[in-house]
Amino acid sequence: MPRAYSMRGVQGAADRAVRLATDFLHVQAPKSLVHDVQEDPRFQHRGVDLLWDKGDGQVLGVEVKGDRQGRRRGNYFFELISNAEKDSPGCFLYSTADLLVYVFLDAREVHCLELKVLRDWFLPKTKAYPLKSTKTRTGAALYTTVGAIVPLRDVKAAVPGALTVHTFALTTAG
Repeated sequence: MPRAYSMRGVQGAADRAVRLATDFLHVQAPKSLVHDVQEDPRFQHRGVDLLWDKGDGQVLGVEVKGDRQGRRRGNYFFELISNAEKDSPGCFLYSTADLLVYVFLDAREVHCLELKVLRDWFLPKTKAYPLKSTKTRTGAALYTTVGAIVPLRDVKAAVPGALTVHTFALTTAG
């Protein structure tokens, strides 16, 4: 049976994930600037949540995913269908971001992955991983999101440059 969430709960988790991701990016490049573009329509359809100006002339698009309990389970959830009722592709497939910053909120742990490298590894293996769905209520509407459940160990073993940071050392509260 799919898990069910409210939009308020989903948004709260997303906000915490963005705060932790922003702290992580600042630790990686202390003089960098991070711009939140979640509400900017120019970036919403591209699947980009943050722009990270590293201060060296390089600006990277960042997709942030917050997962409330996934670390305990040891899996990533790669969103393949955003809204099954509308047949909308998932962010994992359409995002033009350079980085996927995956935040396990329960462990306050940040994983930074190059999205193209991750996608190139995963897509030929899609059928090897089980699919799970979640339901989210927005007012009276209910929509279903579908994603692949991919063990962290598989990604760590196969994707070069996968970076994990335990965020307990960072300054973000909450």
